Amino acid sequence: MASNVDRDIREHRNAWPMLLRFVDCIIIVGTYALSRWLLGQEISDLTLAAGMMGALLFVLFAEGTGIYRVERAVSPDRDLAVVTLNWICTLTVLLVFAFFLKMGANFSRISFAAWGILGLSVLACNRMCLRAMLETLIRSPHHQRRFAIAGMNPLGLQLAQSIQNNPLQGLNFVGFFDDRIEGRRCDIPEYMPGYQGKLNELIERAKQGEIATVYITLPMRAESRIRSLLDQLSDSTISVYIVPDFFVFELLHSRWTNHGGIPAVSVFETPLYGVDGWAKRVLDVAAAAAALIAATPMMLAVALIIKLTSPGPIFFRQKRYGLDGREIWVWKFRSMRVCDNGPVIKQATKGDPRITPFGAFLRKSSLDELPQLFNVLQGNMSMVGPRPHATAHNEQYRRLIRGYMLRHKVKPGITGLAQVEGFRGETDTLDKMEKRVELDHRYIREWSIWLDVKILLKTFLVVWKQPTAY
Repeated sequence: MASNVDRDIREHRNAWPMLLRFVDCIIIVGTYALSRWLLGQEISDLTLAAGMMGALLFVLFAEGTGIYRVERAVSPDRDLAVVTLNWICTLTVLLVFAFFLKMGANFSRISFAAWGILGLSVLACNRMCLRAMLETLIRSPHHQRRFAIAGMNPLGLQLAQSIQNNPLQGLNFVGFFDDRIEGRRCDIPEYMPGYQGKLNELIERAKQGEIATVYITLPMRAESRIRSLLDQLSDSTISVYIVPDFFVFELLHSRWTNHGGIPAVSVFETPLYGVDGWAKRVLDVAAAAAALIAATPMMLAVALIIKLTSPGPIFFRQKRYGLDGREIWVWKFRSMRVCDNGPVIKQATKGDPRITPFGAFLRKSSLDELPQLFNVLQGNMSMVGPRPHATAHNEQYRRLIRGYMLRHKVKPGITGLAQVEGFRGETDTLDKMEKRVELDHRYIREWSIWLDVKILLKTFLVVWKQPTAY
């Protein structure tokens, strides 16, 4: 029976992504034709070709961001955010093609804009409807696959909660099995099955077909017990997964890789590889270019006031650590009477006499950071990331805070999670810097394009409300 359920689930999982791709293509071509028809414009072979090219581009972007993977454990709002990003990228590429191929005259701007709005609306509605249908289908008893966890410990509990929070996996939790539960019991929520018995009971129920999948979360030091369990489970047809106990390490960003058939898991790694790195770079360039266009008049005014109100250069350059600890030059509007860039740099404090009167306003409003938009376009900074510290401060804190340098596994940012969570400005105690580093690590672990967008939006709300910025 278990094998039949597994086969049904695999068939649905194979068919569902194909259905999603097909429906998306129909929507994209159909909404383009509909937008032209509603505006009374001709639907020619050329316009249909443009619609099909848009469908192809959207599917390619969607493959890269993984929205067709049924097992993805993402919330509906993030799902919509990724669909929106894919659609924006699709329209952008089409506009670039039309510009370079000199075909813009063949397409109406108003119909293209209508297509952008109508297409995104239908794609989003379709995504939510199909998602609800899939959840209903997979939650039915016929499509549920029963799984158990060998190892009643915090790792097993976290795994069970993670799987149950993603109903699209179609997994029904049976409970925990373990031989040694004394002193290991963890607080199991009331809605979740608890301890079911010892490992020999798990093996027996697996052989009887009552369980389809087993996840082994026993500690890595229990190698002999894991081997014994695997030997006995091999006399059944169930699927078995080993979940390594990496909680003994402080994971920054973990992912599996393969070297000649030998699997390896990262402990300290950047989340920005492959399509994710490309997507973040696209967001950086687009946001920085738009911000520069909007802020150019203000930047010219700031430069003029700096020149008129205090002697010295308009801009201030300082060496700071960038990606992988490489030194970069970070640009700022000069807000002080001095331009410190030596082995010892004193942080700005409240009422600091080195700060000019206009510089105090610049620092409070973060307008002194605007020249770093050029750093973003240059590629050595990002719009969002851990704030870069002066080289002297890096050398000081790397000796005091464990894992401090891991914040350099991504590019430094103009704004970051620590800044929007209230840790902006002077770090006059070690505790404050430790909290900032902790939030930088959290940003790297939880990174997503949607998180970057939320931080950028939140930056505008908090930049004027933080009294510690001076």
